[in-house]
Amino acid sequence: VQLVESGGGLVQGGGSLRLSCAASGIKFVISSMAWYRQAPGNRDELVATITSAGSTIYADSVKGRFTVSRDDAKNTVSLQMNSLIPEDTAVYYCQAVITVASGAYDVWGQGTQVTVSS
Repeated sequence: VQLVESGGGLVQGGGSLRLSCAASGIKFVISSMAWYRQAPGNRDELVATITSAGSTIYADSVKGRFTVSRDDAKNTVSLQMNSLIPEDTAVYYCQAVITVASGAYDVWGQGTQVTVSS
């Protein structure tokens, strides 16, 4: 099973971007999904998470600006980012807990760069 992100890019401050992450593979079940980000010189930061029941948690720094959603029929998770600020500049990673026949695994995407100009 693999995760592939898309939707990153360069945007002016105050603008919006939508990130998407698609899971592909054979016979898997996704439980929680999340978005993390890492800015240069910083540690990974949990941006948002969404459970299989649809419950969400957001980092304080993005509350009210970002919205995480999932489409289980398409095995995707998305992150709508509004009112972007330069401090949101980072590589954004999709993460999911995926269960296959052999067990449950933590799977990560390759990352997508988001750059917000001032």
